[in-house]
Amino acid sequence: MSDMVHKEIRVAMNRMSRKPLSREGHSLPKYLSTQASLSAKAFHKSFPNYQPTPLVSLPGLASKCGIRQLYVKDESHRFGLNAFKVLGASYAMARYICERLGRSVEEVDFESLRSAEVRRQLGEITFVTATDGNHGRAVAWAASQLGQKAVVLLPKGTAVQRVEAIRQTGAHAHVINGNYDEAVRLSNQMAEERGWQVIQDTAWEGYTTIPQWIMQGYTTMAAEAIEQLADQAPSYKPTHLFLQAGVGSMAAAVLGHFVQADQGNDLITVIVEPHAANCMYLSAAAGDGQAQVATGELQTIMAGLACGEPNPMAWQILRDYADAFVSCPDDIAANGMRLLASPTDEDAAVVSGESGAVGIGLLAAIMQKEELAHLRKQLKLDDHSVVLCFSTEGDTDRETYERIVMHSAYSDKSTPAQVRGALEE
Repeated sequence: MSDMVHKEIRVAMNRMSRKPLSREGHSLPKYLSTQASLSAKAFHKSFPNYQPTPLVSLPGLASKCGIRQLYVKDESHRFGLNAFKVLGASYAMARYICERLGRSVEEVDFESLRSAEVRRQLGEITFVTATDGNHGRAVAWAASQLGQKAVVLLPKGTAVQRVEAIRQTGAHAHVINGNYDEAVRLSNQMAEERGWQVIQDTAWEGYTTIPQWIMQGYTTMAAEAIEQLADQAPSYKPTHLFLQAGVGSMAAAVLGHFVQADQGNDLITVIVEPHAANCMYLSAAAGDGQAQVATGELQTIMAGLACGEPNPMAWQILRDYADAFVSCPDDIAANGMRLLASPTDEDAAVVSGESGAVGIGLLAAIMQKEELAHLRKQLKLDDHSVVLCFSTEGDTDRETYERIVMHSAYSDKSTPAQVRGALEE
């Protein structure tokens, strides 16, 4: 892998990619097979309030960026929870319950799993997880809907609104004096001591099945996007995917689904992270194929991406199929939020949180800054490009969202320290 640093944006181009892909098939793991994705989507469709989230076309912003077209998958509408995470949490919990019942997930639906008879057979289950906010709320909501309990651990500095949103589901939420990775370890320790079940979207030795189920759940979002593109804009096949990464599970699931759908060869995929929690970038820059860890406090406005230890299963997929790994400052995400919140007259507004908007912010920076012309060329971004981004959360921390979108301090020239400092005013 080669590493390029330009001011605050750091890029590692992937020299280990397996592309171009063989026509005879792909070496993706079986848990991301077409059948696995179909099963996950069928289960999600059994929810009473299931609707595909919008795929928003932004021709005005595309023109401003000098590309052919831009699409954003808006996950702020997912089941009223303002984020995509419930896709993974609910499906993993369903698979776990089915395993306990000795049944296949294809035999059940959401209503049958929340029945009194299922609760009578299994007794009370306590699901435990660590989260920066959205995943924990998803686990708490799904547990409540299934008539079970949830305990959620959050890292220090978590926004009060995110903690309260979890507690409103009836779950126990506790903020620890540690970062996200420490919360993950503590949740696993508590599960072992108390007989609880961990629902985490990252893997470690001896804990791989549930993270696989969570990633299967995430593929519903990608499947919807592919179907929506075919229906709404069959002549606008994406040329580029911009995917944000925390532990990497969402990015790997979405990219894996596109590869499985035979759309991976032509796609150029850019993985983006905050500087303070850039484990995927560090892994790519190391150049040895091994996952690396980002250490420290993991302080970034992109709370949902504040993860220092990558999911090793996700890293293997991104290592094999992504094209570039980018580490960026917080102001990139802040600018992406503003661009989506205050569109041109031609575009609809999209409410996108700090972690959801970073891909848009990075795209705008690459296309609009002359000093990044070399990167544009490397990524083959031009007036023929069709870019697909996933806004994975809405205003899950409303106060922070409003201050970032409205505060004049958040310019595209702000340093990370200035962005964080403005939040504290």
